[in-house]
Amino acid sequence: MNSPAIEVRGLTKRYGARAAVDGLSLTVEDGELFALLGLNGAGKTTTIKMLCGLTEPTDGAALVYGQSVQDGGAEERRMVNLSPQESAFAGKLTVRENLELMARVYGADRAAARDLASDLMSRLSLTDRAGDQARKLSGGLQRRLSIAMALITEPRLVFLDEPTLGLDIRARRELWNTLRELKGKMTIVLTTHYLEEAEALADRIGIMHDGALTALGTADELKALSRTDNIEDAFLALTGADEMEVER
Repeated sequence: MNSPAIEVRGLTKRYGARAAVDGLSLTVEDGELFALLGLNGAGKTTTIKMLCGLTEPTDGAALVYGQSVQDGGAEERRMVNLSPQESAFAGKLTVRENLELMARVYGADRAAARDLASDLMSRLSLTDRAGDQARKLSGGLQRRLSIAMALITEPRLVFLDEPTLGLDIRARRELWNTLRELKGKMTIVLTTHYLEEAEALADRIGIMHDGALTALGTADELKALSRTDNIEDAFLALTGADEMEVER
């Protein structure tokens, strides 16, 4: 039997007396699209950084495909990639140059890097912008390029941290379609504070609030748990968040 993509037990990150993540425990199955839903400051990004090995946990354990994140080496790094909130590309390089550079960093030869870049540009509708400098792209295209750079290493597990943050409705919907096409081809962990995004895309949703996981299940299970037919009402009931805090 294959190992789960992620196994987390008691994962904690403290900054002084404040717990950014507090005793998080969960399992994400191989091939699942899992959403971490929560307001800004809920602990989503800190969780992702610990699972990627970018931040040391204060306590607890995390395994990625059976390997400890804390002890992970080159093999673990090859299985995982991240599309962060901030820009993850060289602004003065073109779209193609950014993608080929990332592929080469991860060991592809020149011909393979060119083929990988062409494939990702086609899949993410970037081909007609291949020669454009990344810094001159629209916000939606920059997010698409950032995701392409995370995918070009052909990871088994990819983390997408707030991939639609700041995008207009049309650009957000286009990225939703891209993520739907990727479902089942790899494990995707998506962090978001957009309630409808988690409901539309995720196989399961984990709701975080004040660093803790307060609920876990499918969108329908979470609505049933809170006795509502609306994901926003379910979120409010399961976190105690003030209605004015929730993104609409």
